[in-house]
Amino acid sequence: MDKTVRKVSSIPDQQVQTYRYWQSVSDSERMNATWQITIEMYRLKGQPLNAEGLQRSVVSIQRA
Repeated sequence: MDKTVRKVSSIPDQQVQTYRYWQSVSDSERMNATWQITIEMYRLKGQPLNAEGLQRSVVSIQRA
């Protein structure tokens, strides 16, 4: 993870820099960051994290 600090002068500039950063990293790095944030939110809420990954539901729709 890049730990470079960048100084910005406005909120729109910050949004552009944030967007540019996330576009520069790979899909797997984005998914890893999302998972790390999810784990941190469970920890902050005091809830146990007993899921091993993303939950999926399968639905089958039959048309007439």
